[in-house]
Formats: sequence, C-alpha cells, structure tokens
Amino acid sequence: MKIIILGAGQVGSTLAESLVAENNDLTLVDLDRERLALLQNRLDLRTVQGHAAHPSVLQKAGAADADMVVAVTQSDEANLVACKICASEFNVPTRVARLRSLDYLAQDQEDGETLARKRFSVDHTISPEQEITHYLHRLVEYPEALQVLDFADGRVRLVAVRAYHGGPLVGHELQVIRKHTPDLDCRVAAIFRKDRGLVPEGHTVIEPGDEVFFLARKDDIQRVMRELRRIDRPVKKVMIAGGGNIGKRLAAALERDYEVKIIDHNKPRCAQLGAELNRALVLHGDATDEELLDQESVHDMDIFCALTNDDEDNIMSALLAKRMGARRVMALINRTAYVDLVQGGQIDIAISPAQATVGPLLSRIRRGDMAVVHSLRRGAAEALEVVVHGDARNSKVVGRRIEEIRLPEGASIGAIIRGEEVIIAHHDTLIEAEDHVIIFVLNKRIIAKVEKLFQVGFGFF
Repeated sequence: MKIIILGAGQVGSTLAESLVAENNDLTLVDLDRERLALLQNRLDLRTVQGHAAHPSVLQKAGAADADMVVAVTQSDEANLVACKICASEFNVPTRVARLRSLDYLAQDQEDGETLARKRFSVDHTISPEQEITHYLHRLVEYPEALQVLDFADGRVRLVAVRAYHGGPLVGHELQVIRKHTPDLDCRVAAIFRKDRGLVPEGHTVIEPGDEVFFLARKDDIQRVMRELRRIDRPVKKVMIAGGGNIGKRLAAALERDYEVKIIDHNKPRCAQLGAELNRALVLHGDATDEELLDQESVHDMDIFCALTNDDEDNIMSALLAKRMGARRVMALINRTAYVDLVQGGQIDIAISPAQATVGPLLSRIRRGDMAVVHSLRRGAAEALEVVVHGDARNSKVVGRRIEEIRLPEGASIGAIIRGEEVIIAHHDTLIEAEDHVIIFVLNKRIIAKVEKLFQVGFGFF
C-alpha cells in the first residue's frame, strides 16, 4: 500500500516503524526537518518537510495516487483539514485522523455521525487519551496483569502475567491445565522467556519468570490467573499523579468503584478537576514531593499511576511511591528507550502511549478484514482479530480444522468468535465463514504471510 503519514511524533514514527517492515510504500510529512532526517536514516521511507494541511505539501507527498493518509500530528485541526483536502482534492480512498477533542468525536443525536466524519471526510478516528484510559482501567481491574487486551467487544481478553514461584501450574506442562481445571476453557497463546518468544505446545513447561499470554472469556480471567500466580488483595485505593486529559479521564472512570486521589501542580487545573469530578479527592501539589505523598498515605495505595506530561517526573514519582509502600506502580513514558529501561524493575508497568495507540491504527491499515489489532511487547509481536470470509473453494481457512491450516511458524490461533459464541481454539476446531479468528503472531515479519492466508481468492468476487 502507498501510505502517507502526517506527523513524525511518537505515534507517527512508531507507526512508520511498524509499517516499513511490511514492505509498504511510506511517505512521512512533518515540519521538523531534523526529526525527518533521523527517521530517514533509520527507516526505508520517503520524507517531505512542510505543513501537513497544506495542499502543496500533500501534493508533493504523493496524495494524488496514495491509498491511505494517516493524520497523526499534534493538532486536531491540522489532522481534520488534511483529511478533508485529501478527500476533496486528491480522492485518497481511506483517511484516518488522530483526535484529542471529544467535541469532534461526539455523535450527532439524529444520524449518529461524528463531526469528524460528516464535515471533514474522516473514515476512521483514533483518540490516544481514550485508548490509554481504557488500557489503564483494565490494568486496575486486573492488578496482577502486565497487559490486558480486549477482543470481540470485551467478551474475550488476552492477558499477560508473570509466572512466579508458588503458582499451581508453574513447573508443570501446559496439558495439565485441562486436567487440573476441566471446566475452565482457556488457551495459552504465547510464552516469552528471557525475551524469546515460544509457541506453546502441550508438553511446554511454565517456568518462574515466564511472561505468559493467555486467552479466555472475560468471566474466566480471574480463575486462570490464580493458576499461574498469587492473587493479591482486591484494589480499593488508587492515586493518580497528573490531572491532564488522561489523568482526569482515568479518575472519572474509576471514582465510582474505587477511592481515588488525583494530584496536580497547577492550581486552576485542580479547581477545574474539583468541579468536573464527583467523588475523587483533588490535591494541589507536586507528585514528587515526599512529604505530600506521606501526608496522603501513599503507603496505603493499592495502585499509583504517574500520568503527567513529563517522563522524568513520572519515573521519579513512581519510584518514590514504590519506595514509600505503594503496592503497585505504573508510569506513562513517551520515550521508548525509557520504557525498556524501567519496565519490570521497581516500576511494575511502564506504558508507552505510542504503542497503546498504534494497535487501533494498524487495524485500519492491515490487508484483509481486521476487526482488532493489538501491538504487544513494545511492537515485537501482535494479536489480531480477523474476520474470515468466503468458502472452501476460495479461502485457505474456511471449512478446515485448525490442524489442517498451514500457519506460518510463530503464529497460532487462540480463539474463535462465532456470533455470540466464544470458542477457545483446539486442534480439531473447524473454522466457518464470518468467524472472528484471534491470532497471536510472535514475530512481526510474518504478518504479511498471515494476512495473505486469511484473504479470499479472486473467485470470491
């Protein structure tokens, strides 16, 4: 595909890195000449320096024969105008915009259309703050998890946990799961051991320290987690550092079910938070102030979330909260190098906004009918929800059992959603037309082979 990415910030550059490895024809547009030069030296792509919403710049970037434009600049207005121009002047078939403001995303009561779609010709929108808020909410819901991802509108979840000494199944083969819990249907989709991905088989033994990814129905998640590790006490108290868009949204999402405290250094912002939040306690101060954290009993907190706009502040406040007794700490970190540096140390979970956002963007770009794409392990692996079309004559998967499908090495099928039914995949599970198939891909280099396998032949059309 010929794709133009507008904006070379964290999201744009992360997306470019994901797509360039899949032999797409990429052009990256940004105002920052130095940033473009660095990316061009590192990645196989074309760059254009200029304003993303200017017709002359879009013309130079090749909008006249582009298959898709993905507008992910820092400005909502620039992204909207760029999509409108790409539609009206260049007839670009698919237009995706990153939007922060809820005003552009709100649906019209009469026709259900958003302002972005109706007035600015945006086919698909992505809201980073919304994605990260959902991501954090799920981690609060399952505090022992490293990652929690939704498929089939939340009916199936992919959960990553660290296996510890003492878990009932640690040190045993996977096939024991079926014998140990015969009424519990789940599928271990992948295991990462010392950063090396393993496709699990029945005789695979779970070792302490393994990062285990498993798929199960939403209602079964807690029972499966109990088999893999110790379950801590339920979460009751949450402290949030940073009252920006993400901090405010998370506090609003949590305050009905948890005791929430939110800290911000900006006094007018605190007043605004106090007016907009119903139950959360708003505190004015610095989240790296040891005296303030002590006064507000950070040692009693089940979860501490550092969500300011400053990576260093997030790292320092999370480390301080952990040292002072907070049970579990999370930090929002924009710089990928920092994420790799602190993840799994004193900071329990380091979250990259770009990685959390890039999955929904990829679902719009992948070939085939992709309902959901999740980027895993900082972009090294992916989990896909693919809608299967066709029949046995023009599809390589329809009408076949999983054991008969020639999946590329490193790919595995974890579950199938058929209407309202959730089927955890086994070797003899039959795939039917219109099934939603959840696939775990250990190595991004085989994504193209997976896409090709699940595409229908020309006979379908």
